[in-house]
Amino acid sequence: MDYVITAENVSKTFGKGETAAQVLQGANLQIEKGSFVSLMGPSGSGKSTLLYLIGGLDRDFEGNITVAGENIGQMTDKKLSQLRSQKMGFVFQFYNLAANLTVEENILLPIEMSGRRVKDYAGKLEEILEITGLTQKRKSYPSQLSGGQQQRTAVARAVLGEPDILLADEATGNLDASSGSEIMQLFKRLNTEKGVTILQVTHSSECASYGTRTVLLKNRQIVG
Repeated sequence: MDYVITAENVSKTFGKGETAAQVLQGANLQIEKGSFVSLMGPSGSGKSTLLYLIGGLDRDFEGNITVAGENIGQMTDKKLSQLRSQKMGFVFQFYNLAANLTVEENILLPIEMSGRRVKDYAGKLEEILEITGLTQKRKSYPSQLSGGQQQRTAVARAVLGEPDILLADEATGNLDASSGSEIMQLFKRLNTEKGVTILQVTHSSECASYGTRTVLLKNRQIVG
């Protein structure tokens, strides 16, 4: 089996001493390449925490996490940054767009910041604008977009560099039902047409149904 993400016996505690709160305890998760996995669980169960650990955004944990063949816990900050830049895309509940940049400038920002040549991505930019339905909005600023359009911009930004893995944390949490459905259909298209492995944290059974597999985080451990 070709696993692109593995979490083995992962534990995470916030705080120390009497105020310590353990949110993960011996959690195990294996995600196959090309799958679309939905991670569900009660509020405060540690879903987002596990996602951030897998993405290398939080490195304070016990256990082993391997992403694209690399052990997150053993990597230098520089190597981890390169892994995130080249192999992973992130979509959060809040769009995190630069207000003073247009849609296409926001989408190209990670490419520019990583030192890659923006003009090398001209063709891919056109393709992702079409896939996300943003071609007509490419010169618009975030303030001129609906919530759904802003989130589609965030998704386009996350996948322009053609990452192997897309990590999404409640990506539809700030959207109405129609816009949320658009985002999930977009995820499904990226998964089926582009082969992007997707791990999404969601509280919505409807959003989870777009995936190929649903796992539950309960009592600090993974079920299913």
